[in-house]
Amino acid sequence: MKVVMIGAGYVGLVTGTCFSEFGLDVVCLDKDDSKIERLKAGDIPIFEPGLEDLIESNVRDGRLSFGTDLKLAVDGADAVFIAVGTPTGDNGEADLSYVYAAAREIAEAMTGYTVVVTKSTVPVGSGDAIEKIIRDTRPDADFDVVSNPEFLREGSAINDFMRPDRVVIGTDSARAREVMRRLYRPLFLIETPILFTSRASSELIKYAANTFLATKISFINEIADLCEHMDADVHDVAKGIGLDGRIGPKFLHPGPGYGGSCFPKDTLALVQSARSVKSPLKIVEAVVQVNDLRKKQMAERVIKACGGSVKGKTIAVLGLTFKPNTDDMRDAPSLDIIPALIKAGARVRAYDPEGMEEAKKLLDGIEWCSDSYRTMSDADALVIVTEWNQFRALDLKRIKSLLKEPVLVDLRNIYNPDEMAAAGFRYTCIGRPSLAPN
Repeated sequence: MKVVMIGAGYVGLVTGTCFSEFGLDVVCLDKDDSKIERLKAGDIPIFEPGLEDLIESNVRDGRLSFGTDLKLAVDGADAVFIAVGTPTGDNGEADLSYVYAAAREIAEAMTGYTVVVTKSTVPVGSGDAIEKIIRDTRPDADFDVVSNPEFLREGSAINDFMRPDRVVIGTDSARAREVMRRLYRPLFLIETPILFTSRASSELIKYAANTFLATKISFINEIADLCEHMDADVHDVAKGIGLDGRIGPKFLHPGPGYGGSCFPKDTLALVQSARSVKSPLKIVEAVVQVNDLRKKQMAERVIKACGGSVKGKTIAVLGLTFKPNTDDMRDAPSLDIIPALIKAGARVRAYDPEGMEEAKKLLDGIEWCSDSYRTMSDADALVIVTEWNQFRALDLKRIKSLLKEPVLVDLRNIYNPDEMAAAGFRYTCIGRPSLAPN
């Protein structure tokens, strides 16, 4: 089978590569000539563990290629996936201009029966609009439009594709279902749950899933704040409620708020979609507000830990990306925390294992450091913003010797308060009782 992936960004590149690993012939397209040239040269433009090796092996075996010529690639394709960006527009709605432009180009290029698949995250009704665009552009075209949302987590996307919790396919066409079954045949063989729904249901499943996970994050963050006022430990609370099978333990870890390419964008888009049909989602609206405020409050925690002022002080920041194992800086909490600290008069040093180049495009006035310990040298406080594994076992004696003051603000709770107190740190964390240094 021949598969075309329009959009060689995070979703398109991972999805296309994994399909080629299934044994399909895949062409990944992008309008960015420089990105395609990098990919052809083996230079992967995103960081995702395991992706570089997978691309290399499938390119070598002739199943995966890259290009910019959509007409040439789509000719004779069994399935064409739209995996372009759907950024947030000025009013919070998803901007579908790239999706619709891709639909028009597909219509002009397709030959024979083609399944057009939306992999981009799109609001309910987008599949209908895509179908109309193609039909208006090519009244003679033989095609079906299918919704097939992605559920890839940055940092573990390959495993998520190869061993997913489920695959959702939205179509009422028996012919399109058969094509999608053939595409996902390896997952049928390992008995992965495959859910066939209407297009509208499939489109809504993606938004509802991300919004529910975002809600769990905001919920536990508010519970963490409550724990601090009631001398309770949020980790005990999270474990106690997470053991309930109806709730589950995932996404109940407190922190500085969610970020990334999905949750901020998708919660806003769902709010706007609901308002447009006069069925407002009050809980989701509150989740968005809580998360926005959460990220802004984190700088205040740092300032409080530094005695109420950071003016003239040097603050060392470890971790810039919204989560570990990615270089993605989109809506990362650091984008709120660091500017607020600088505005309050602090000098900021920062280090991230993979996100430095992206961060430099978005943050000014920072001293960029080459490793964790250089960041701490003569700093007045250390702040952990992203829980990279290499930050979980830092040498506490060395940290204390490098800092001017033994102040550590842990916004991811990766250290134990008792151990930090025993080591002589003034340790601030999230939702756990604070202990004075020994």
